[in-house]
Amino acid sequence: MATVTFDNATRLYPGGTRPAVDKLNLEVGDGEFLVLVGPSGCGKSTSLRMLAGLEEVNSGSIRIGERDVTDVPPKDRDIAMVFQNYALYPHMTVAENMGFALKIAGVGKEERAQRVLEAAKLLDLEEYLTRKPKALSGGQRQRVAMGRAIVRKPQVFLMDEPLSNLDAKLRVQTRTQIASLQRSLGVTTVYVTHDQTEALTMGDRIAVLKDGILQQVGTPRDLYEKPNNVFVAGFIGSPAMNLFTASLAEGGVQFGTKVAAVEADTLGKAHGSTVTIGIRPEDIIVNPEDGQGLTVDVDLVEELGADGYLYGHTDINGKRTDIVARVDGRRHPNAGDKVVLAPVTGHVHVFDGETGERLTDKAIASA
Repeated sequence: MATVTFDNATRLYPGGTRPAVDKLNLEVGDGEFLVLVGPSGCGKSTSLRMLAGLEEVNSGSIRIGERDVTDVPPKDRDIAMVFQNYALYPHMTVAENMGFALKIAGVGKEERAQRVLEAAKLLDLEEYLTRKPKALSGGQRQRVAMGRAIVRKPQVFLMDEPLSNLDAKLRVQTRTQIASLQRSLGVTTVYVTHDQTEALTMGDRIAVLKDGILQQVGTPRDLYEKPNNVFVAGFIGSPAMNLFTASLAEGGVQFGTKVAAVEADTLGKAHGSTVTIGIRPEDIIVNPEDGQGLTVDVDLVEELGADGYLYGHTDINGKRTDIVARVDGRRHPNAGDKVVLAPVTGHVHVFDGETGERLTDKAIASA
């Protein structure tokens, strides 16, 4: 196994004015499952392709273990890649697809068959080894693509949105299988997705990119509880964190008729008289006992069984602001109602109104 290191790695496409990946510094631990996540065009797939040797590194370097692979051809990097579209040979059986790279590498027939069978057992593909890809479901084809990577016993697995072609139910099932398999194999894995739920449930750590720039890297819990900036706060979590402008008030920031307490030294870091505050839908109280908070018009309640989500809007500083709150799926307000929303004590995030950077080192309490 091996570590992976991006050292100021930059990719600028010919004719481009802004790098697709800009001075990426990232260390992936030996045996770690790291997820690269971000919106379309953020540079996550380009970063993966740079590691694979499929994209040129214009400046900086990439290392696998202690070996600089910046200019090493893809076939010599000891990596195995799982693609979004499976990339299986239609005329070959499952066994032939899984063993093809070994055949090209000159691995003997007996050893090849043994390694294919071992991978098939791990992936529950034994009964499909003689079938062609057209006779398989999407989830089975994806497992074959995984098997083809596993048999090579590489130092690093690279996965580029491997679940995006699967239906929702199968995607949930397969992501569990991939995460479990990676942990049992212990192979260093870099996984690309635009789905933040996938990132939160699969990764040991998550790296969030925006416009080719690394925004934050940390455990799922780190990113959920202490997002570095407004972008990460809004991207990580489903439904997304509520973010809106709040005026500074004596002892804190204004939250409707309530003041969310903020320490004086934190307020002193803010540029200007307003900040951006963030509250997750699950950290909102509907109709608190003291009646203090934001008055919100309910537009819709989405029922999900035991839980539900209230979607509403309010007016903040003359601007319509949408807000989401988690509610009891059995007892909740209805569309057209007016409710008062207040934050759960200790779960308000504060960001600078100009830079978007986090001001609070920890969640703050509400007064």
